[in-house]
Amino acid sequence: MMRRAGVWLLVLAAAVAGYWLRPWLSAPPPEPRVVTPRGDLAADEKSTIELFRRAAPSVVYISTATEVVDPWSRMVFRTREGTGSGFIWDAQGHVVTNWHVVRGATKAVVRLVDGRAYRAVLVGASPANDLAVLRINVPFHPPPPIPLGKSSELQVGQKVFAIGNPFGLDHTLTTGIVSALDRSIQEGENGAIEHLIQTDAAINPGNSGGPLLDSAGRLIGVNTAIYSPSGAYAGIGFAIPSDRVNEIVPQLIAHGHVIRPWLGVEGDDRISAIVTRQLGISGVLVLKVAPGSPAAEAGIRPARLSWDGSIVPGDVIVSLNGQAVDSMRALRNMLERLHIGDAVKLGIWRDGRMAELEVVLANPQTGGM
Repeated sequence: MMRRAGVWLLVLAAAVAGYWLRPWLSAPPPEPRVVTPRGDLAADEKSTIELFRRAAPSVVYISTATEVVDPWSRMVFRTREGTGSGFIWDAQGHVVTNWHVVRGATKAVVRLVDGRAYRAVLVGASPANDLAVLRINVPFHPPPPIPLGKSSELQVGQKVFAIGNPFGLDHTLTTGIVSALDRSIQEGENGAIEHLIQTDAAINPGNSGGPLLDSAGRLIGVNTAIYSPSGAYAGIGFAIPSDRVNEIVPQLIAHGHVIRPWLGVEGDDRISAIVTRQLGISGVLVLKVAPGSPAAEAGIRPARLSWDGSIVPGDVIVSLNGQAVDSMRALRNMLERLHIGDAVKLGIWRDGRMAELEVVLANPQTGGM
């Protein structure tokens, strides 16, 4: 009797299971879902896509290496140095990037958007501006130069686009706005880089040297640095303004370095700090004036040593065109933004009084500033 009851329970359980499983057992095999059609792309999406399509061929991926010679075996070993970004400047194959991308490297390879790669040569560099120019020889179908914009017309809130190779991921596009203008950052041994564009467009390691574009696809900056405790993107990036790039790059192509207008003074920041602290002022103590220089013609007086070896102050340069001067590096950076033949107003401290002299900058000479 018990055995018969068990059989009936099994039959009943099978019937219940069959009833509940019937939809799955009799259902047709699953098929891919029907894709929901979308409408046309938004206008800003279309413009961003077109901007990237036009600009990407002008952006390049740069990889660098250092060759080390073993003094015992004379074998040459190549070590990977780093990667970065750059862009085509002109039809002659000049490539603009950051100085810190190629600094210390003995080899640089530039790869184009279509995968072609070329060995690059260093044409010139300006460490103070974190800019460098390379050159590649592309025998056929060279990439187009990137269109140039005017950074002086930028406004906070304007849309910007960064193209580069973050973490080696080539031709990555990020977007943002101009967050601020005229920023300054400290750049290691090269001192401060001034008048930078601040943006929240994502700029990560590998983006350095890549272009920052406006909504018309024109170059308005060169991505150079980020502010981040971790070294990765934190919403604050900086770019060198295109107006400054357009001043520096032609000089690097023509001369290999920046041609700074000549003032004709020499100084030492350590000595200046001691003397100006005693005088209660801030500025650069003039130690030497080059004969025949613009400074000499303007009557600038250098310091001298007294009979007991102490320093007798001459003139202290406190400003240039109304902008405060507190170091030789600051004075050098200001002169780099000027041109040969410019007439400048030099604010000086002399014998306890402030005075202003007009100086006409001349062609550079050996030594001094």
